[in-house]
Amino acid sequence: MARLPITIATGDYDRVRPVIDGRVAVEGCEVAYFPIPIEETSYRTFTNAEFDVAEVSLSSFVLARSRGEIPYIGLPVFTSRMFRHSAIYVRADSGIESPADLKGREVGVPVYAMTAALWVRGMLEDEYGVTPSDIVWRTGGLEQPGRYGAFRLDLPPEIAVETLPHGRSLSAMLAAGEIPALVSARAPSCFGDGDAVRRLFPDYRAAEEAYYRKTGLYPIMHLVVMRESLAEAHPWLPASLYKAFLKAKNLAVAALGDATAPHVSLPWIAAEIEAMRALLGPDIWPYGFADNLRELQAVTRYSHAQGLAAREINPEELFHPATRESARV
Repeated sequence: MARLPITIATGDYDRVRPVIDGRVAVEGCEVAYFPIPIEETSYRTFTNAEFDVAEVSLSSFVLARSRGEIPYIGLPVFTSRMFRHSAIYVRADSGIESPADLKGREVGVPVYAMTAALWVRGMLEDEYGVTPSDIVWRTGGLEQPGRYGAFRLDLPPEIAVETLPHGRSLSAMLAAGEIPALVSARAPSCFGDGDAVRRLFPDYRAAEEAYYRKTGLYPIMHLVVMRESLAEAHPWLPASLYKAFLKAKNLAVAALGDATAPHVSLPWIAAEIEAMRALLGPDIWPYGFADNLRELQAVTRYSHAQGLAAREINPEELFHPATRESARV
């Protein structure tokens, strides 16, 4: 029987590279793989549905599924996850010393719906009592003017989101003191250029470790989705894709722990892996629905509370039924 031709687009990470280079096959498939940045992958998937399988923003996917506006279904393959205390930047002269000082201030964010900002807002509200409506959100390109989100927002009136003036970028406005703070997954170019801009949490690793110990939340940024019509036409395909991505991730994590000759250019990587396992448990990058239900419940709750999702969606609705449970031997 001929193998099914499919296209896959994700970032180029160690955890997917065995699928990219063919060491791990997708059962029954002939794969054309596009290793491209998440911004491009997510945009092309949401706007033009160009790929059969793709990495997308989790926040945008929850928003789209709640509105019934996307022909894709999720796989519990979480290609990006990251704690986000490090993502809040403030001017040193702004008077912002703690999260509470953000109340009543303007805070820049490239796209209100982006997943990093969703987690930051959720963390600020749950841990520090700072709600999304306590802040005026200014949106636009981090370094280049004119960035817009992929989805129309229908926010409640108490949440204020304003677009930057034409020709202005967030980094330039933060550098000039026109906004006092910024939430961004990427460090703005003005950070590290002197002492004018700093992180709200200078020792962000300690803050993030304490957050995990308290909440048990290991924030998910991106997931892999597949065309729903393909899953209907080929019922075996969702499980084949999940198995391939899971095997690739397990190979990558095993390689990290090989102390014979480090697979990455970090001298104490073995000690780092031991420290991460002591905190996160034996699986430092978990896939699967059940093992990530706590994070998925938080994201769906945040999305609705922050005015993004049309309703508080049940996490089960995001994923193909064949991938919500795995066969055990």
